[in-house]
Amino acid sequence: MSQFVLPSAAGSAARGRPNLDQKPHGATPLVFLLLLICGIGYAASGLLSDVRNTGQEPLAIGTFVLLGIALLIALGFEFVNGFHDTANAVATVIYTHSLSPVIAVVWSGLFNFLGVLVSTGAVAYSIVTLLPVELILQVGSAAGYAMIFALLIAAIIWNLGTWSLGLPNSSSHALIGSVIGVGLANQLMAPAGQATSGVDWGQAIGVLRALLFSPVCGFVLSALLLLLMKFVIRKRELYREPDGTHPPPLWIRALLILTCTAVSFAHGGNDGQKGMGLIMLILIGAVPTAYALNRTMPESSTPGFIQITHEAQAVFQAHAEGASLPSPEQARNIVGEALRTKDLNRPQVFAALAALSSDIARQVQNYGAIRRVPAAATPNMRNDMYLAADAVRLLPEAGVKLSPAESATLKSYTEDLNAGTRFIPNWVKVSVAFALGLGTMVGWKRIVVTVGEKIGKQHLSYAQGASAELVAAGTIGLAEVYGLPVSTTHILSSGVAGTMAANGSGLQWSTVRNMAMAWVLTLPAAITLAGLLYFILRQLVS
Repeated sequence: MSQFVLPSAAGSAARGRPNLDQKPHGATPLVFLLLLICGIGYAASGLLSDVRNTGQEPLAIGTFVLLGIALLIALGFEFVNGFHDTANAVATVIYTHSLSPVIAVVWSGLFNFLGVLVSTGAVAYSIVTLLPVELILQVGSAAGYAMIFALLIAAIIWNLGTWSLGLPNSSSHALIGSVIGVGLANQLMAPAGQATSGVDWGQAIGVLRALLFSPVCGFVLSALLLLLMKFVIRKRELYREPDGTHPPPLWIRALLILTCTAVSFAHGGNDGQKGMGLIMLILIGAVPTAYALNRTMPESSTPGFIQITHEAQAVFQAHAEGASLPSPEQARNIVGEALRTKDLNRPQVFAALAALSSDIARQVQNYGAIRRVPAAATPNMRNDMYLAADAVRLLPEAGVKLSPAESATLKSYTEDLNAGTRFIPNWVKVSVAFALGLGTMVGWKRIVVTVGEKIGKQHLSYAQGASAELVAAGTIGLAEVYGLPVSTTHILSSGVAGTMAANGSGLQWSTVRNMAMAWVLTLPAAITLAGLLYFILRQLVS
C-alpha cells in the first residue's frame, strides 16, 4: 500500500510516525488465550443451562455440531469486525501520540466490550427483518442453515479481502449486502409459480439510506465541527501537528482519549448487535424450546398482553369487511402468503390476522403466561407471533389507512409481540462482547496506517482527530437509538477526510479513490458472494 503515500506526505508521516511495531508484553498472548477460553466457556455454559432449564432432551449430535459451527462463524464475523472496523477508532489517538498503539487497542477493546454489554438490542433485529419470511420461520431447516452460513461467510471473506489491502471498509455494509444476496438467491431459486419472498426492499432501502448518509454526514459534520472549534476555541496548540513523537498537552490528550473511548463504546453498542441478531436466529432454529419465546417475561404482563391482543383483533375485524374468520391453520397460510407476495391490503388478510390474534391470546391465556408455553407448542406460537408482528409492520407500506387510534393500538400490539419473541440472553451478549473486544486487539495495523497516514497530505492534527471522532461517536449513538445499523468505518474515515478538506491540508486522492471503490463494490460483491454460496449450499444439503 506504499503507493498511496505521496511525497509531500512522506516526510510529515516519517517525522511524527508512531512506533507501530511496538511489541506487547510477553504475557499478552497468554492473557488473550485465557480471555478467549473464558468467552467460549461462558457461552457453552449459558447454552447448556438454557437447554436444561427448558427440560429439553440433550441435542442430537448432528444438531449440536451444526449449532456449534454456526455460532463459531457468527462470533468469527464479530472478531473480524473488531480488528477491521475498530482500527478507525484508535488511529487518531495513535497518530497524535495520545496513547501508545498497544495501550490504545487494549483500551478500545475494553470499551467495545462494555458497549456490547449495555446495548439495547434495537439494532439486532433490524438486520433479521431483511431476510425472507419463510427462511426466518424455518431457520432450523437445511435452507435456514444454508442462509446463515452463506451470509456470514460472504461478509467475512469480503472483510478479510479489504483488510488485507488496508482499505477501510464497512462490516455493516458487507453484512447487509450478504443478506440481500441470500434474499435474491432464495427468490430466484423458487419453483415456478410458487410465491417466495426475497428482500424486503422497503426495509432494505431504509437501512441502505442510513449507510449512504453516514459517510456524507461524517465528512460534512466533521469539517463544520473543525471550523467551529477554530472559531470558538482559540488555542493554537490544538490545531498543530504532533511535535515528533511527543504526546500532546494533558488537556488535549484527555480530549482525544475521551473521543476514542466514545467511538469504541458506540461501535460496540451498534456493531455488536448485528452478530447478536444472527446468533439468536441460529438459536431459535436449533433450540426453539429455549429461545423461540422470551421466557423471562413476567407473568404479571399476561393480562396486559391479552387486553391489547383483543383490541388489535377488533381493529383487524373492522377492516375485514365482514369476511369470515378462517381456522388458525388457514390463517397462518393466508398471512404467510400475503407476506411473501406483499399483498396485505385485503379483507381476507385482516380476517386471518384477527383469527391469528385470537388464537395467540387464547393460548397465552390457557397456559397462564408466555413462559409457561410447553415445549411442543413453542415453535408454532413463535411463528404465529412473528407473522402477526411482521404483517402489522408492513400494513402502512401496503396502503392500509388506519386512524390514529388504530395505529396506536397496533403499535402497542406489535411491541408486545416483539417483547415475547425478541430477547438476547446475557451469555450471547458476553460472547459477542468477547469476540468484538478481542478482535480489536488483532490485525489493527493495516487500517490504522491508512487512516493515519494515507487520507490527508499533512499529518493529522489534534483538532482534526477530535472532530472526526466526536462526529462518529454522536452519529453511531443516535443510530442505535433509532435501531439503524451504520458504519463506523464510513463515518470516521470520511470524517478525517472532511477535516483535511476544511483545514486545507489536502487529500491523497489515490487513497480516497480506493476507499470509494471499496465502498461502491462492497454491496454488489457481498450480494454476489452470498448468493453464490447460498446456491451452492442449497445444492449440497437439498
